[in-house]
Amino acid sequence: MSSTPTPYYFQAGPVATRLNALIGKLARLGISLAGTAEMSVRGRKSGAMQRIPVNPHTYEGAQYLVSARGHSQWVRNMRVAGGGELRVGRKLRTFTATEITDPTEKVAILRTYLEKWGWEVNQYFQGVTAKSSDAELQAAADDHPVFRITVSK
Repeated sequence: MSSTPTPYYFQAGPVATRLNALIGKLARLGISLAGTAEMSVRGRKSGAMQRIPVNPHTYEGAQYLVSARGHSQWVRNMRVAGGGELRVGRKLRTFTATEITDPTEKVAILRTYLEKWGWEVNQYFQGVTAKSSDAELQAAADDHPVFRITVSK
């Protein structure tokens, strides 16, 4: 029996899956809802590009992707692929990704992410909000991977 805890992952249900498909389709058509984009990342097993709508987040001039739902499939794929693509309409941006592991940096990014996107994602943070203490955010940080993305020129 392993003592390693199972990583947090809040899997999308059927309604959320359909809504994500719609938001992704809108992004492909050039309609971004509050800054959403469609991300494509190569599948670690299939090798095929997997698509999902994301909320790119800017903090102190850098761009980040936060997994509100936890250690999702796109997170696992990103760790292997090291990058992907963001699309809104015809605008396609290729990026590399570096996972943030520094707790202090991660807390600051999560706080500002929740300030902007909390209305949509608070339900996945198990009671932690932008107004939570640094200690509360740090306690939740391991459940929500964060990647700094660098867009190719």
